[in-house]
Amino acid sequence: MFKTIYAVGVLANYIIGVGMFSLPYIASKVGIWTMLGYFLLLGVFVILINLFYGELALRAPDQKRLPGLAKFYLGSAGEKIAAISTIFSFYGAILAYLIIGGEFLQNLLSPIFGGGNLVYTLLYFSLGAILIFYGRKFIFQVEFLGLILFFVILIFIFWRGFPLLKIENLFIKTGNIGDFFLPFGPVLFSLWGLEIIPEIEEFLGKGKSLLRKIIFFGSAIPLFIYLFFIFMVLGISGFQTTESAISGLKSFLGSGVISLAFILGILTTFTSFNCLGLNLKSVFYYDLKINKNLAWAITCFFPLFLFLVGIKSFILVISLAGGTMLAISGILVLLMYRKITKNKFIYPLILIFFIGVVYEFVYFLK
Repeated sequence: MFKTIYAVGVLANYIIGVGMFSLPYIASKVGIWTMLGYFLLLGVFVILINLFYGELALRAPDQKRLPGLAKFYLGSAGEKIAAISTIFSFYGAILAYLIIGGEFLQNLLSPIFGGGNLVYTLLYFSLGAILIFYGRKFIFQVEFLGLILFFVILIFIFWRGFPLLKIENLFIKTGNIGDFFLPFGPVLFSLWGLEIIPEIEEFLGKGKSLLRKIIFFGSAIPLFIYLFFIFMVLGISGFQTTESAISGLKSFLGSGVISLAFILGILTTFTSFNCLGLNLKSVFYYDLKINKNLAWAITCFFPLFLFLVGIKSFILVISLAGGTMLAISGILVLLMYRKITKNKFIYPLILIFFIGVVYEFVYFLK
């Protein structure tokens, strides 16, 4: 029983990441009802895809990530597409964690120690790179403990902010009709978690029959936490809601509570940053047969390079990573699942993801 709860906690905490902090701002742009519609639609889709991916992983040889599974089910062409979408979605996600994690760390520590954003981003990166180097077991322990602490801090912030909640703030809308598709990338990014499923499968050992149940509950828990977080932040900060959510709360909750909120942000982003890095390293090592130390170096230092050359727009990064690369990965999972089920209901799901990919390119590259 404990192993099952532990695995659910690891999956849930992996999913609960940097995307969460974009959601109140996105909701303020498109309206709460549009945002709820996206969560209902994409929430169901992502849970289904995670379940499909778990089934594919159970039927294939062990230690395969998405490129390896794509080769097993779709051949070499599928493997190449999967490798590209996986690598660039991981790089986009890791870059997003560097952007927002460094910002949170700076906001927390610079009033005490001084220093600019680059210093704290490099500190955040260095600690994460060390954990990624030492592998899965230690990171799993951090993930589970991190989920417990996450709940404690989130409940405390809600308790302090509850008297300031205004229902009318939930119904603000600052965007226009052209922003209707804006939530697609960030919501998909925030709910995505299939990369950790092979790690959980290996962790379960002989208890792999529990994988489906773990995937369902581990995928559903973040959905409700995100809706709660949107309700809390948007209800308090209203029109002052910022892209990273927490900084907009400062004038309402005071510096003491906000410091705790920044700790929540660091904790949430840092644990998922480590798991993402670990999984990308595994893709390079297991699927692409790259030397383990080189795989670690490529995993960690390329996103840092992108940050250093000036790619620092949080919403842009998660929208492109979620709306393009993750959507392509989702299409591949659906095509692989079609191979083992022959079920035609897969095609409407593929169409939705395809439309999302086209939109993200048009919206952000226009």
